[in-house]
Amino acid sequence: MKQITSIQNSFIKSLVLLQEKAKNRRQTGTFLIEGIREISLAVKGNYQIETILFYPEIYSEAEAKKLAPHADLIEINKEVFQKLSYRDTTEGVLAVAKSKSLELSDLKLSETPLILIAEAPEKPGNIGALLRTADAANLDAVIIANPKSDLYNPNIVRSSVGCLFTNQIATASTAEIIAFLKEKNINFYCATLQNSTSYHTQDFTKPTALVVGTEATGLTQEWRDAATQNIIIPMQGEIDSMNVSVAAAILIFEAKRQRGF
Repeated sequence: MKQITSIQNSFIKSLVLLQEKAKNRRQTGTFLIEGIREISLAVKGNYQIETILFYPEIYSEAEAKKLAPHADLIEINKEVFQKLSYRDTTEGVLAVAKSKSLELSDLKLSETPLILIAEAPEKPGNIGALLRTADAANLDAVIIANPKSDLYNPNIVRSSVGCLFTNQIATASTAEIIAFLKEKNINFYCATLQNSTSYHTQDFTKPTALVVGTEATGLTQEWRDAATQNIIIPMQGEIDSMNVSVAAAILIFEAKRQRGF
């Protein structure tokens, strides 16, 4: 079994770049996962784990072998682990994984799918929260329109607590997604202030996509014009919007309620 004890090692330097640069993640088709739960969920989600790196004072070789039996094992020391570790809480294990295709054509949908679409979300924390909500509701898929962030950004992996690996995810342009929904005969309901009706009056038991935009600018005109129906969450306070992940959760679980959970 290989051991690495220097942060100047070329492989370790390449992993640091995976953490820091979306360009390197795209070029290599790989990314870094930190933490036992996250790696376990990636394995369960059929992600290919290439390498497990473990710090034996925290996480044993036997545990590392069990976590991803087919991966190469590398033992690292404290200095290397601290260089690669992204989180304050240390679990002593990291993994190099192959990224998956994020094409719309790869999605496998049920007969009456329930899909979440988020247009141009920027904050990794919001994307992570959306993925956690999607996992909680067992949605068919999450689609990101006009993505601003690389989905394999370590902040998204971390904020999603591994739900990046438990959801079917695709990315595409708004025009491509609208065409996809129409081709599949999926109704789509856009959360927006303009020309909207209350969300709870709509029938979400048919093939449905719920579409949310950014808190700052909302959904683009392209979505609002094409929607099956624009919907709004009635608010009784002074503000006219809420966190995108909260709004999405309200809409998603209304759909789940209509479908009998």
